[in-house]
Amino acid sequence: MEDPEIARQLERARGGDRNAVGALFEGQRIRLERTVRLRLDRRLRGRVDEADVVQDTFLEASRRIEGYLELPTMPFFLWLRFLANQRLQALCREHLGVRKRDARREVSIAEGPHSEASSAEIAARLMGKLTTPSQAAMRAEMKACLTQALESMDPGDREIIALRHFEELRHAEAAHVLGIDESAASKRYFRAIKRLKEILDRVPGMSALSWK
Repeated sequence: MEDPEIARQLERARGGDRNAVGALFEGQRIRLERTVRLRLDRRLRGRVDEADVVQDTFLEASRRIEGYLELPTMPFFLWLRFLANQRLQALCREHLGVRKRDARREVSIAEGPHSEASSAEIAARLMGKLTTPSQAAMRAEMKACLTQALESMDPGDREIIALRHFEELRHAEAAHVLGIDESAASKRYFRAIKRLKEILDRVPGMSALSWK
């Protein structure tokens, strides 16, 4: 699963090249920012800076990199993502006194703590594709309707859409995160997309949304 360039940098890091470690982190910054942006609890926005979460994740990764290099249990980016989810969970406990629930039916033992992509967050991302003035005027009502409709989806179906389309994880990565094999992940993905299209067609004003 590991990208050849990442694999080369990991080998250099195992040989003691600290520049390779820095390059590994920086090479995954954009992907990690995408994850944090999606999964940061909306109640924490304004209190917690997304860039700080990413930086804290890199600091924790720096402390734990030797253990990872000695015995990697998952691809490098998914390890960083795991640490970012741990940080998001800690922020929820610190600021809200709660632990975010796990949205998945199949929970990967390797993945551990997981901050879900809520129906409201997915709805907001879909609404972001709507830009015409008439659509903007109806935005709040449409978002409420869409959020409610998304709640009717299986949580695992919502999650694989979040993983594939909003975090932009590769198919094998999404399967690993969900703790299921690639065949099951593929079936779930196509089922989820079909269900989402049905939902979009049912919500007033959303049928025109192009979904690919």
